[in-house]
Amino acid sequence: MEALWIGVAFAFGLLSRQFGLPPLAGYLAAGFVLSAFGFESGALLDAVAHIGVLLLLFSVGLKLDLRGLLRHSILGTAAMHLSITGAVLGFVLFVSTDLNWFGALFLAVTLGFSSTVLAVKVLEDRREVRAFHGRIAIGVLIVQDLVAVALLSFSGGHTPSPLALLLLGLPLLRPLLHRVLEISGHDELLVLFGLLLALVGGAAFEQVGMSSELGALVLGGLLSGHSKAVELFKTLWGLKEAFLVGFFLQISLTGWPGETGLLYLALLMLFLPIKSVLFFFLLLVYRLRSRSAFLVSLSLTSYSEFALICVPVGIEAGWITTEWAVILALAITVSFMVTAPINRVAHRVYARLEARLLPFQTTERHPDEQPVLLGRSHFLVLGMGRSGTAAYDFLTGHGMRVAGLDSDPTKVARHRKAGRRVMFADGEDPGLWHHLDLDEVQAVLMTMPDAQSTSLSAKDLRRHGFTGLIGATSHHHDEDRLLLEAGVDKTFLTYEESGVGLAEHVVEAMGKIQPE
Repeated sequence: MEALWIGVAFAFGLLSRQFGLPPLAGYLAAGFVLSAFGFESGALLDAVAHIGVLLLLFSVGLKLDLRGLLRHSILGTAAMHLSITGAVLGFVLFVSTDLNWFGALFLAVTLGFSSTVLAVKVLEDRREVRAFHGRIAIGVLIVQDLVAVALLSFSGGHTPSPLALLLLGLPLLRPLLHRVLEISGHDELLVLFGLLLALVGGAAFEQVGMSSELGALVLGGLLSGHSKAVELFKTLWGLKEAFLVGFFLQISLTGWPGETGLLYLALLMLFLPIKSVLFFFLLLVYRLRSRSAFLVSLSLTSYSEFALICVPVGIEAGWITTEWAVILALAITVSFMVTAPINRVAHRVYARLEARLLPFQTTERHPDEQPVLLGRSHFLVLGMGRSGTAAYDFLTGHGMRVAGLDSDPTKVARHRKAGRRVMFADGEDPGLWHHLDLDEVQAVLMTMPDAQSTSLSAKDLRRHGFTGLIGATSHHHDEDRLLLEAGVDKTFLTYEESGVGLAEHVVEAMGKIQPE
C-alpha cells in the first residue's frame, strides 16, 4: 500500500512539474485519484502527515526574526490583510453557505493565508529571496504562519495543565541547544537533531495540554539566529517535503466534493484576485513603490497549505464540515495552477502594466527604496557576489571610480563595512534607471545570477538611453545569444574565465615555460 501511495504521488508530482506547477498540486491530485478507486487514509499515513506538519512548523521557527517582523510594512500589511479578509470573506461565506458566524470567520481567516511553499519556490527560482520585495513577502508569510499556529493552539480544544508553566523555562535551554547544534556537524546527525527537536517539542507540548504544532514552532524558534540555523533549515527541507506528501495525500483522500461544494469552490476562486489587489494597495499604504507592491502581492496570490492544517481543528470543533477540507484542497491546487505560471514572468507582466500602476504609488518613498546616487563613478557593477566583488576590486585597484548595486541588504552592509561603495538597488527594476544619473558612467558590468535577470536589466538600460559598454557574465554558451540580443556588448562565460585566470596565475608563479 505504501509503495502505491508513493508511486502515484511521485507520478502526479512529476507531471505537475512538467506543467510548471509545484509538485504539491500533483500530490493533492494523486489523493483524489486514489480516493476515486476506493483507497482511504490509514494509521501509517496519519503518522507521516503529522511528522510533516511538525517539521514544517519547526522550519518556520528556524526563520523567526521578531525584530524584522515588527516593521510596519510587514506586520501592518499582514494584520490588516487578515482582518479585512476575515471580515469581508467571512460575511460572504456566512450569507452564501450553510456555515454559522464562527465557522465562516474561522474559514475566512485561514483563506487569508498565502502559500509559503509556492511563494518561497517562486522567489528562489527568480533568485529574489533576499531582494527587498522577497524579504517583505517572506515576512508577511511568517506573520501569517504565526497566526495559523495561534489558531491551532487556541481553537483546538486543548486545556493547558498546570505543568504548562514549566515551558516558560525553555529559553534557559537555548545555550545547550546551540552547543549541541554546533557539534552535530553537517551530515546525518544534523538531520536527526532537527527531527528530534521537532518531535520532542510536539510531544512535550501535547503532554501539558497544548498544541504539538506550537511546540515544534517554539523549539525551532530557540535555534533561530544561530549561524547554523539556515544550514539546518536547508538540510531539513527535503525531509520535510517528503513527509508533507503524506499530509496532502491524507487531505485529498477524503474524496471529491459534491455539486454544492463545487459552487463554493468557484466562489473561492473569484475571491483570489481580490486577495491580490488588497495586498497591492495595503503595501502602497506603507510607501512601497508600485513595482515592489506588485511583485509581493503576486507572490502572495494563492491559498495556503496552512489552511489545510487548520481545517481539521475546525472540523473537530464542529464549526465546519468534512467537505470543506476537500473544497480547500481543490482551491489550493487551482490557485497554484493559476498563479505559478504568472509568477514565472512577473517582471514582464509588471513592465506591461507599469504605466497603469505607477499613478497609485505615493510620492513618499519607503526607506529601503530611496533613489540611488552614484556620485562620479565611471564603472557600475550590478550584482556584488563573488564575481562582482572581484570585478569591483580589480577596477578600484587600478584607480577607477566604481559603484556597486545589489538587491541583498546583507551583502550591501558587508561591502560597506569593507569600505566598498555599494548601494541597495534591484537591477531588474525598470524604474531604477529613471532614478540614476548615468551621464558619467562609461561601462556597466552585470554579474547577476541568471541570464533572464541580466537580459531584462540590459534591455531596460538601453531603453533608458545608455550608450556605454555593457559586459555580462554567463553560465552557459547558449545564454550568450540572449544577452547579446538584449544589448550586452561582451559576455564572459564564468567557468571558462575562472579556468583561464587560474592557468594564468599558475604560469606566472612558475615563470615563463619554454615551448617544446
